[in-house]
Amino acid sequence: MNTKDQFALLEKIVEFIGRTPGLEVAILDDGNIDIVQKTDERRIKFHKDLLGDVLDRTDKDGKSFIQVNFMNGRKILLTDALVGFKPEPRTSLDITRLPKVVTTPDLLSVFEAIEEVLNAEAFNPEEIDVLREVYHSILQGGEAVGFDLKPERMWLGRILSSAVRASA
Repeated sequence: MNTKDQFALLEKIVEFIGRTPGLEVAILDDGNIDIVQKTDERRIKFHKDLLGDVLDRTDKDGKSFIQVNFMNGRKILLTDALVGFKPEPRTSLDITRLPKVVTTPDLLSVFEAIEEVLNAEAFNPEEIDVLREVYHSILQGGEAVGFDLKPERMWLGRILSSAVRASA
């Protein structure tokens, strides 16, 4: 794809985000695009040369969003407030039981569910295993499209090691 086409795709993204209340965009000098979700301050960064296509879409409620296709086959959805992405398949997880598109706030929801299970009177290790796999699926999907989720990666390790210490 030539530079002119890449620039047109980039313009389409910037224009869309300019109309959203929940996203901010910056184009960095090195050609990277930095999109921030105001909801949780998570940011996704990718290089403009990775852009393959930008498509206008409408959801079932009639709300507009855009689908950004990358050259490597990955996709993100930009809505009014969030960046959606596919969860990453995992061998021990039935991916069909997860939504087709997830967001970074979903990590907090799964984390809170793990905390609830850990604090329940009837502790269920199988449920923790499933929730941990769901968490990793979302985490890896987000990282694969360009989110920096190091803090979220550390959350799970901390809570699970605390639970092990508490049960000892």
